[in-house]
Amino acid sequence: MSSRYGNFLTMLLVFLIVAIIGLAGFFVYTKVNSNAVNNNAQSAIDEFNESRKIVSKKHNDEEEEGEEGTGNSGKDLASELQSNLKPSERNTKKEAAKTYMEGYEVKGIIEIPKTKVKYPVLSTVTKRTLEIAVGIAYGPGLNEVGNTVIYGHNLRNGLFFSDNKKLTKDDKIYITDQYGDRVTYVIYNKYETTPNDASYMPRDTEGRREISLQTCTDDSSGRIIIWAMEELTRQEREELEEKNRAASEAEANNEESQENQENQENQEIQIVE
Repeated sequence: MSSRYGNFLTMLLVFLIVAIIGLAGFFVYTKVNSNAVNNNAQSAIDEFNESRKIVSKKHNDEEEEGEEGTGNSGKDLASELQSNLKPSERNTKKEAAKTYMEGYEVKGIIEIPKTKVKYPVLSTVTKRTLEIAVGIAYGPGLNEVGNTVIYGHNLRNGLFFSDNKKLTKDDKIYITDQYGDRVTYVIYNKYETTPNDASYMPRDTEGRREISLQTCTDDSSGRIIIWAMEELTRQEREELEEKNRAASEAEANNEESQENQENQENQEIQIVE
């Protein structure tokens, strides 16, 4: 009996040692893989930023050459006109910094301070793009008017959009595009839905720039969707609040009018009876 018990303890000890070695190996592999992914992403970001600097310098040199003999007034006027253009119009006046990550065009950089996310945003969504970065699945493009959808994996290890579940209303997301514009977006909606739900993609943004982030839930059975809109100025917020207030009042007045009409109709029916 004691011999069998001793053999059992020996087998149990061996099993525990193998399990511990296996777990340690798994954690080491995960850490090494995460570091490799992040280093690869950072290299693409560095190349993107360097390319952006080169394009900007070229653009500035050309502007200075064109302004020789005209004084500073020409430059000031050009800058003022540039700042008043819509994003799509402004971008056509600039040159895009085109860089690539494993053959996929880098359209920009996404940063989410709360979850320590900083990754290239690639031009498309494929099995490979989602293994190395995040990608654009739908929309007019980064920092353009409308809703641009960005997909990212939830690998439950902090990579990509793994921690999107921790994001809440009013958290900020920063998008830098190929033209050098860095736009701040503020989260205003978050929910879970089914894997096939794409109803949020073509939504009306009423002339605003918006982004949507999509990733899997931890059990992969659903999708976490986050909506974020371009950060508004104080005046824009006040105008939007006034518009929403007016819409709410109009709806309330309409409901009151319908209720009064129904009461009047009920009174007339009672009189007839």
